[in-house]
Amino acid sequence: MSVDADTRTWLRQCGAEAIEHPGGTLYAHLCRVQERLAVLGSGVDTQRAGLAHAVYGTDGFDLALLDWTDRKQLRDLIGNDAEALVYLYAACDRTRTWRDLATTGAVFDRFTKELRTLTPVQLQPFADLSIVNELDVFEHDRSVLDKHGAYFRELFAAWAPVVSPQVASEALRVLGR
Repeated sequence: MSVDADTRTWLRQCGAEAIEHPGGTLYAHLCRVQERLAVLGSGVDTQRAGLAHAVYGTDGFDLALLDWTDRKQLRDLIGNDAEALVYLYAACDRTRTWRDLATTGAVFDRFTKELRTLTPVQLQPFADLSIVNELDVFEHDRSVLDKHGAYFRELFAAWAPVVSPQVASEALRVLGR
């Protein structure tokens, strides 16, 4: 089997198909995020991170399929770089990070309480994954977009210099101007 097929099987075994999420289940959401990242030209590690991005839970979705301290299991499944992006995404304290992310590259880790500054090579996949995740939620739960659309339009516009052109364009398409 392939890494992606193995990861999808593992996610189902962890119960991701039984967890409600906008657009159906967490499993369906994870698959859609991976597929959209692929269509938008993201690298393989970013796509794999997209498939597993909520495994440790997130600041916006506090249900974990795997404890963040047990990173080896996911690392062995999807690879070191993809798992590192999953961890970063899960660990990100959005309130302390998102507003200034594009200018500082700093991510506050909600698990360890440490501040980490990303390199440009790390920043783009992180920001791309963050945006693509939110776009999928907006498309499957319009009330989230209605309630928070102005905030995300402003935030994603600020992030435009650090995201891929394809993701920036997709954000504009989904959110409007």
